[in-house]
Amino acid sequence: MAHNLTRAAGHLAAGTWTTARTATIRTRIITVAARLAHRARTIHLHLPEHWPWQAALDNLFTAVRPTPG
Repeated sequence: MAHNLTRAAGHLAAGTWTTARTATIRTRIITVAARLAHRARTIHLHLPEHWPWQAALDNLFTAVRPTPG
């Protein structure tokens, strides 16, 4: 089940991630060196500044997050 969810995350990240191995997706997109901060009852995710796979995480986040309203 974890393998299938990781492969689905690779497809949602788009680009070359659709054919990437499961271990590659896990180490480069899912395992992120980030810091969570709570401000004004919202959660902020602080990512590294020059992270090369930020576009893939943005694609994945936009595909998974619920639409407001």
